[in-house]
Formats: sequence, structure tokens, C-alpha cells
Amino acid sequence: MIIPKDVEELASYVEEGTNVFCFMADWCGDCQFIKPFLPEIEADFPNLQFIAVDRDRYIEIAKMWDIFGIPSFVVIKNGEESGRLVNKKRKTKEEIEDFLRSVG
Repeated sequence: MIIPKDVEELASYVEEGTNVFCFMADWCGDCQFIKPFLPEIEADFPNLQFIAVDRDRYIEIAKMWDIFGIPSFVVIKNGEESGRLVNKKRKTKEEIEDFLRSVG
């Protein structure tokens, strides 16, 4: 999982490649629930690059992208959004992997 150091670096991942932006926060119980599964999910999808987005640090970007629940996942392929799993529900590893397969 890539942790961008600033907004410019975060923005650079939007333009090129197929990237999964993972919006989370340390205080979020549902985020902590899924966090242990993220390395397995990343390993199951080696063609995707995963970008950690701290919702609180990048609150303006979360607002701009209509991220109103976390954890949320947005897939951007070469500058175009190809799918999003954004809601306020707890997500399971299976739900996230099904979503990633659907936008593959």
C-alpha cells in the first residue's frame, strides 16, 4: 500500500495506471476491521496499485470525490473512474474482492 506524502503525490496516481484509492481513518472501527485483510487483497490483485488515503488528512479530496462513508474504495484507471465501493457499511474481504473483480 502506497502512502502519499502530500496532495501532489496523491494526485499523480490519478493520471496513470490502475489504482485503488482506499479512503480510511485511524479512528474508524470498520477501517480497522478490514485493515488486516488488505495485504491479502493486494496480493490477490497484483495488477492493481493500492493507495492509502487518510480521509481526515485529505478531507477536501474526500469531499470532492463524494466520499461520505469509510472505508471506501475508488478505482481510477488512467485518469478515469472505473468503479467505486463507497458507502457507510462495514465491508468484508469478499465484498471488496468481488468489487475489484467487477471493475477489473
